Amino acid sequence: MAMPPETMDTYDSQGPTSRRRTSNLKDYFVSATPLQKRLKLARRQSSVFPSPSRRKIPQCSQLQEDIDPQKVAFLLHKQWTVYSLTPLYKFSYSNLKDYSRLLSAFIAAEKQKGLAVEVGEDFNIKVIFSTLLGVKGTQRDPEAFLVQIRSESQSSREHRQDKVLWTGWFCCVFGENLQETVSEDFTCLPLFLAHGAESNTSLIGGWFQKTFDCCFSPLAISAFNLSWMAAMWTACKMDHYMATTEFFWSVPCSPQSLDISYAIHPEDAKALWDSVHKTPGEVTQEEVDLFMNCLYSHFHRHFRIHLSATRLVRVSTSVASAHTDGKIKMESCSVVLAWNSLCSTATNSQSLCPCLPSAGITGMLSHAQCA
Repeated sequence: MAMPPETMDTYDSQGPTSRRRTSNLKDYFVSATPLQKRLKLARRQSSVFPSPSRRKIPQCSQLQEDIDPQKVAFLLHKQWTVYSLTPLYKFSYSNLKDYSRLLSAFIAAEKQKGLAVEVGEDFNIKVIFSTLLGVKGTQRDPEAFLVQIRSESQSSREHRQDKVLWTGWFCCVFGENLQETVSEDFTCLPLFLAHGAESNTSLIGGWFQKTFDCCFSPLAISAFNLSWMAAMWTACKMDHYMATTEFFWSVPCSPQSLDISYAIHPEDAKALWDSVHKTPGEVTQEEVDLFMNCLYSHFHRHFRIHLSATRLVRVSTSVASAHTDGKIKMESCSVVLAWNSLCSTATNSQSLCPCLPSAGITGMLSHAQCA
């Protein structure tokens, strides 16, 4: 079960209040279980990475010359479920073929309810690991890699085409701070994105957890980060716009919640952004706030509703869309690096805390099956 975020106390250095709080903290550690103590320390570690007040807009670089257009195009126009991932222990890019064989055998064994199988035997299901060259921000970032489950049928063998049953990819963009916190035995790829049946996500997640001693956690996208995404995606230059820019807010009320949608012509949204954006090459918190406040003011002028009192749950633009429940879709190659850079930052605290308990991929599926 995911733990609720901790509310940090404001410590006062004066007199008995400080001593009382210190005493409470001491009592907590005396009575806490080992797991609770590790949770406390892990959460303190996460404060090393506060939310930045400005973010650079990833530009095209020599790294992108290595990108395989077909592989990147495969990532577009699909809805992905996003997870945060702790560092992988003893993962090696030179062993991708071995991982393909081992994971294929693992899936086949699970499908046969635990019946032992030999590695390399043909089960009409195969797993393919492959790198996604260029999907990173700097030379120090680990290479992203793609995992696919493919199914072979008699007809597909004749036509030499496999049906893709499930796809997932692991990446890290501008994650230098994260990589510096772990030893060389670990590979930091804090983002995992899955597309396909949840049962397959569970199988592969379980194999990775056992093989590389890592932990997956569902990544909810906060309203704060949705605002950043809306601003950065609005800033993307497009030859032509295929969809309106839309915002969705949730209003908690009884007996059921109320949803508010706000659609804007993409050229109008771009003009608004250009009027508030004053720092070439980067986006600042002040600009994001001003952009959103302009939208709030315009909406209030017409409908007398204070959107600032509601909760932003989804944004959708011509280049990408995202939902607070961790579902994203990218429509343009131009946002792949920018989106992954933003989410790599957002996962810093979770990725540094391997001791945090989480329902994870396998836990969620088990609960769903029991239900």
